[in-house]
Amino acid sequence: MKLVFAGTPEVAVPALDALLASGRHEVAAVVTRPDAPAGRGRRLVASPVAQRAEEAGIEVLKPARPRDEDFLARLREIAPDCCPVVAYGALLPKVALDIPARGWVNLHFSLLPAWRGAAPVQHSLMAGDQVTGASTFLIEEGLDSGPVYGVVTEDIRPTDTSGDLLTRLAFAGAGLLAATMDGIEDGSLHAVPQPVEGITLAPKIQVEDAHVDFATPALRVDRVVRGCTPAPGAWTLFRGERLKLIQVTPLPDRTDLAPGELAVGKNNVYAGTGSYAVELLWVQPQGKKPMKAADWARGVRIAPGEGLGA
Repeated sequence: MKLVFAGTPEVAVPALDALLASGRHEVAAVVTRPDAPAGRGRRLVASPVAQRAEEAGIEVLKPARPRDEDFLARLREIAPDCCPVVAYGALLPKVALDIPARGWVNLHFSLLPAWRGAAPVQHSLMAGDQVTGASTFLIEEGLDSGPVYGVVTEDIRPTDTSGDLLTRLAFAGAGLLAATMDGIEDGSLHAVPQPVEGITLAPKIQVEDAHVDFATPALRVDRVVRGCTPAPGAWTLFRGERLKLIQVTPLPDRTDLAPGELAVGKNNVYAGTGSYAVELLWVQPQGKKPMKAADWARGVRIAPGEGLGA
């Protein structure tokens, strides 16, 4: 088939690579979000997908909005059979959805209908799921509601962050998307409607959602930290300033600390929660680089009775 691939961040690059390497389909063009400011100088930088496409000598389309007439006209000229999508980052209007003969097929990082929305991996971790995966489905006008072509599953490991899990899903999902294109092309795959039971939503994680409440149980604290790492970054307050929490570990045997209360050992820092304590392993003070929690504690000289939170 002739394909136009739509995607923007680094997590979409493995899928583009898999399609380029398949040899079975032609990636005629790539659609991605416009260049965005990045780095200290805030200069405009092309998306990771755009950079990879340019390396491969593929035409790159960067519409400000996917309903722009210039973009739609070019898409009609290319006349793709199918448009595979991975984390493109913009809502596709019906006028665009109707152009490819076999539609737009999205690779979504959950086992649909669970976790429809922008942040499925983060929500899966924060909910304490033990298994997740990726799904390919035909895009409709509803939110991630289209019929499903295929899935792969992935176990969630006890120390996974959203970054760890998303990296594994990006590579597993790349193979699934390539296989889905093959199955659509040869007629061996047919999309199946999603169940009406088990629908959960995964809206974008806001900064306030990443605020760690030490009055909640230790497992909840750990899940929020892992689910919000690396972005947007779990955080709490210490002496009125934000402290980013990068890695913690629950300690079921330590129950002597009140919620948020800190205790410092020779090479360890502990914080109480609504159940048992957690050990702080890596933190990032406001305006500074990530550091071991023990080094941070030595620098700030935590006084007896001091704690995290409001």
